[in-house]
Amino acid sequence: MPPSGPPDKPHAAGLMWFRRDLRAHDNVALAQALRHCARVHAVFVFDRPILDPLPRQDRRVSFIRESLVQLDEALRTLAGSAQAGLIVRHAAAADEVPRLARELRVQAVFANHDDEPAALARDAGVRAALTAAGIALHTFKDHTIFERREVLTQAGTPFSVFTPYQRAWLAKADDVDFEPHAVEPHAHALADRPATYGRPVPLLSEIGFEPAALPIPAGIEGASKLLENFAERIDRYHELRDFPALRGPSYLGVHLRFGTLSIRQAAGAARQRAARGSAGAATWLKELIWREFYFQILANFAHVADASGGSHSFRREYDAIEWERGPGADALFAAWCEGRTGYPLVDAAMRQLASTGYMHNRLRMVAASFLCKDLGLDWRSGERWFARLLNDFELASNNGGWQWASSSGCDAQPWFRIFNPVTQSRRFDTDGRFIRRYVPELAGLEGAALHAPWTASSAQLAQAGVRLGLDYPRPVVDHAAARERTLRRYAVVKAAAQ
Repeated sequence: MPPSGPPDKPHAAGLMWFRRDLRAHDNVALAQALRHCARVHAVFVFDRPILDPLPRQDRRVSFIRESLVQLDEALRTLAGSAQAGLIVRHAAAADEVPRLARELRVQAVFANHDDEPAALARDAGVRAALTAAGIALHTFKDHTIFERREVLTQAGTPFSVFTPYQRAWLAKADDVDFEPHAVEPHAHALADRPATYGRPVPLLSEIGFEPAALPIPAGIEGASKLLENFAERIDRYHELRDFPALRGPSYLGVHLRFGTLSIRQAAGAARQRAARGSAGAATWLKELIWREFYFQILANFAHVADASGGSHSFRREYDAIEWERGPGADALFAAWCEGRTGYPLVDAAMRQLASTGYMHNRLRMVAASFLCKDLGLDWRSGERWFARLLNDFELASNNGGWQWASSSGCDAQPWFRIFNPVTQSRRFDTDGRFIRRYVPELAGLEGAALHAPWTASSAQLAQAGVRLGLDYPRPVVDHAAARERTLRRYAVVKAAAQ
C-alpha cells in the first residue's frame, strides 16, 4: 500500500471511515480528519463480504451494533448537535465508500490501518476507485503501538522470535508519546447527517441478523467499565491469569479487536503501572506485545495467511505433516468442537467457547494442543473453528496462537512440547469449579476422578450418577499413545527437512 499520512493541504470536506476503531476518543484518523477538514462526515459499513457468510445470530455483529449506537451518541455529543453522528450502510465497503465519498462531495477519506490480507486488498481497490474520482485516501496507524516494519532487528529484518522482539519493543516504546490524540479541539467540524439518510444505526433485523447475548458489555462504555475493573485487579494478573475459574484476565480482547478501547490507553497504563513495580502490569504488557508480535509476523511474512483465507506454516517444512484424514478424523473433530472428547477440561473449554464466544487464554492453548497433538488433526481446522466463534477473533493472533500450539510457527520452544490435558486440569482447575460449570454432568465427581473420569471406580461413578459412554463420553484417544504418534509424525518431517 502506498505511504499514508496526513494531507499536505486542508480540505473543505472529508469522510471518516470507521472500521476496527469504534470510538470517538483517541482515534488517530478521526483526529486527523477533524484537524484537516472544515467539515467531516462519519461512516461505518456493515461489510457484506464479511457479514454474509456469518450465522444469523453472531455475537460479534451484536457487539458491533451496540458499539455503533454508543459511537453515534459520542459523535453527537462531541459535535454538540443532535443532527450529527454516524452514517451506517449495509453493503460491500469496497463499492459503498467510494460511492458515498462522491455523493457527499468530499476531497478525502480518512481511515485507520487494517493489515489483514483481505482488508489490504479491499483498501487497494477503494484507493484506486477514489483516486479515479480525484479523492484522496489517508490512512494511519491506530490499532497497534508499532506496526509493519517499525521494530526490526539490528540487521534491518523483521523479528521471528518473540523475546528479542519484546526487548526491542520495550526499548523503542521509551520514545513513544502515549498521550491520546485529541479530537475535542476540532469537533465542531463534525457534519450533520443528511436528513435523507434514515436511521443512524439500523436494527439487527434490518441487516438480516438476530440479537445475540453478549458475555461482556459492549462499546466505549463497556470498555471503560472493564478497564476500570481490571485496574483494580491488574497487580495480581500474573498470579491469577492461568486459572479459568478465577477473575484473572482483563476480558478486554474484544474491545481491542474492535477498537472500542485505545491500544495507547491500554499499553500506556500498563507501562506506567509496571514502572512502579507491578509484576501483574508487566505481565499484561507482555501479552499486549505478543499481540503486536503476531501483527508484524502477518505483515512481514505473507505466506502465513492470504487474502482468500488460506493459512500456511510459518516454518514451511511443517506443511508436509501428514495429519489424520477420513471419516474417523471428521468424527474426532466433531467431538472436539462439541466438547465430547472425554477430557473434562478440554470439553469445558470448548463448551465455554460455544456458549459465550469466549475462551480463557490458558484453555486456548490446552484445546489447541489437544486438537493437533492428541487428535492429530490439522491446526488449520481449529484455526477456522476459533475464527468462527471467538468474539475477539483477530487473524494475526489466531493464526499465531494456533501455529504456536502446533509448533509450526515462530515459537522458540521445541516441537515435542505436548500439553497433558489431565495435568493441566489438575494444576489450573484443581477444585474443578470451571469443569463443573461447563460440564455439569460430572459435578458429582470429586478429586482425581473429576479430572479423569475413566479412572474413577464403579462406586464413585454410581454415586455421582455418571455412566461413562452414556452421560459422559469415554476418552476419544489415549493421551500417552497419542503423544507417541505425534512424536513420530513430527520426527518424520524434521528428518526430511534436514
